[in-house]
Amino acid sequence: MQQYDIVIIGAGPAGLAAAIQAKEEGIDNILILERNNKLGGILNQCIHNGFGLHIFKEELTGPEYAQRFIDKVKEMKIPYKLNTMVINLDKDKVITAVNKEEGIIEIKAKAVILAMGCRERPRGAINIPGSRAAGIYAAGTAQKFVNIKGYMPGKEVVILGSGDIGLIMARRMTLEGAEVKAVVELMPYSSGLKRNIAQCLDDFDIPLKLSHTITNIEGKDRVEGVTIAKVDKNLKPIKGTEEHIKCDTLLLSVGLIPENELSRNVGVKLSNITGGAEVNESMQTNIEGIFSCGNVLHVHDLVDYVTEESYNAGKNAANYINEKKVEGESVELIGTDGVRYTVPKKINPKNIDKVVDVRFRVGGVYKDSYISVYFDNKREMHIKKRILTPGEMETVKLTKAMLDKYCECKTITVKVEGE
Repeated sequence: MQQYDIVIIGAGPAGLAAAIQAKEEGIDNILILERNNKLGGILNQCIHNGFGLHIFKEELTGPEYAQRFIDKVKEMKIPYKLNTMVINLDKDKVITAVNKEEGIIEIKAKAVILAMGCRERPRGAINIPGSRAAGIYAAGTAQKFVNIKGYMPGKEVVILGSGDIGLIMARRMTLEGAEVKAVVELMPYSSGLKRNIAQCLDDFDIPLKLSHTITNIEGKDRVEGVTIAKVDKNLKPIKGTEEHIKCDTLLLSVGLIPENELSRNVGVKLSNITGGAEVNESMQTNIEGIFSCGNVLHVHDLVDYVTEESYNAGKNAANYINEKKVEGESVELIGTDGVRYTVPKKINPKNIDKVVDVRFRVGGVYKDSYISVYFDNKREMHIKKRILTPGEMETVKLTKAMLDKYCECKTITVKVEGE
């Protein structure tokens, strides 16, 4: 059985950043496992720019951003196995994986960092009526066809869902010569970044139909069109509002699901809201020595935030190996009144050097509101926000001084408030 101090599952931006930070903390015996044939994860197919503004203070494409971390991993001589699928992880941190060269391999780790990323929600999860015609793709699959394989999925396109991948593919398909007829969104607001709505839809005059859904897909061998309709406040189609759109391609951008099958099997406690693990300030799950970071923890809008979070996971996995454990009671974080969840879920104030970032998303659109943080019943932060939307991740910074001030508190609550 192979033995390592830290094993990282996934070599996307989260896994690479965690590995680099763990190495910089003095851990030499590290292994990265990646099921694809190259490092970099999903960034390899994200050829648009907008990455790295926070981390590198410059605008990079996805492959450029990934390459900086790939180069660093190789420079630091951190070992990795490509084309290696992890099929099991147990509570003793024994990893079972398989690849063509070695067959089935067992690896014993002192600490494990979960960085498996997420996958797209498929058509079957949303139950759209209609035929099983060709021409229906998840937006990320279409992105891979266009950017990596050089294949064009279709010429007349409708996109269901206004997540960031859907918005970016609306622009990409237009640039490749397709006509994007509409982006159809069930909710009364977009689930993507405001900048992507401006740059990908507004700049190309692509209509965004909010509070609409697709009620039927037409076509036998190939998609020939879709029927869309307005929805009411219960998100049910309104009779008489149907509109037919002729198209040969339907792209689905209807959400991402963290890839937590391994986590679930080993007993990691998962959030009902995010689908990812519930972690503490060290990115550690309820199972000691198993950490989680990146989109497998919760879906991010910016890869820079993934990197910051993964640096934290790598640092704390190294601290765990070096037995730098800080004793103390954890305080529970609660998201309420518009705040859907918080990451982390628990904080041990004694384990905070200077500041801890608490990230969360809101459940609706709020204008001229405040993000408030309460220590038990005492409000300590009241931050004015012109607009809050579910598509934009929010962050509040809790300082060491703040945590020390309320050292006896039992809960920290983050909520959206008026004046």
